[in-house]
Amino acid sequence: MRLIVALALLAVAAGAQPLPFTGVNLAGGEFYGPKRGERPTYGTNFVYPGNTDYAYFAWHGANLFRVPFRWETIQPEAGGELDAEMLGRLVHSVELATNKGYYVLLDPHNYARYYGDLIGSETVSSADFADFWVRLAGVFGSNPRVWFGLVNEPNGISAAAWFDIAAEAVTAIRAAGATNLILLPGTAYSGAHSWQSDWYGGANAAAVGRVVDPLDHMILEVHQYFDGDSSGTKDEVVSPTIGSERVAGFVDWCRANGYRALLGEFGLPRSPEGQATLADLMASMERDRDVWIGWTWWAAGSWWPEDYVFLLQPKPGEKPQMSWLLPHLS
Repeated sequence: MRLIVALALLAVAAGAQPLPFTGVNLAGGEFYGPKRGERPTYGTNFVYPGNTDYAYFAWHGANLFRVPFRWETIQPEAGGELDAEMLGRLVHSVELATNKGYYVLLDPHNYARYYGDLIGSETVSSADFADFWVRLAGVFGSNPRVWFGLVNEPNGISAAAWFDIAAEAVTAIRAAGATNLILLPGTAYSGAHSWQSDWYGGANAAAVGRVVDPLDHMILEVHQYFDGDSSGTKDEVVSPTIGSERVAGFVDWCRANGYRALLGEFGLPRSPEGQATLADLMASMERDRDVWIGWTWWAAGSWWPEDYVFLLQPKPGEKPQMSWLLPHLS
């Protein structure tokens, strides 16, 4: 958090401008739904971003890339060795970005599950999850440009149970000697709008204090969409001001409780309403830079269909949302 605070203070001194860390989710590594006993094939079942992907968005000003992958692809057996080939492909992709000075947010895109079973169930323990992160820390811990996103969108689990699992992983990561920035999601898909709501027996806001980073180098990761149910599954926005409205309560809570945050997923459709909502959201986030360190748009990646509503990949040409984002990229 020390670097983040310093950058935020510099930005405030310079006046209103983009947040320090801005970019995109480069999806593809999570497209395969692993099954026990099946080994995926790279380039057939899943793919990681390559030079062309990073270069396009970096040229437009992105400096942060969230890279999704599947826990099961990297570690086929809980508590077992990492798959050398599969890990090597992830490492290669990550280093394409970090060797050029960009940041990569690792994203085990698993919804707090392993082969479909919740962490903490009979088949996958919190110790298994911590073990996975200890092994990743051994690979990426020497690279400060790699950030550790604990897991994508936990759901179907109470806030207290999830944060106890997360606390065990954070403790294990630090015990392994890794000092990388850790991004902590909440349950209920880590929605900013629902951070203070009781979904599964207690709100994220009430239970997140169970996770303490001894290095104080951890921030929150939330996601937010702007259709009627905040799912991001519909080509609509509720209103031009729904962006700032849906994150306002979370921002106020963070400010009152001393947390910083990244908006790890958000997206808007190619429409005048989408453009207006983005402008409203960006204005509020850049104003509230004492809380927000940045954002990553959902989504880009070479395997998306061309008609995906939030697609930022230039398929077949540059998307309107890219021009909307340009003034806000770092």
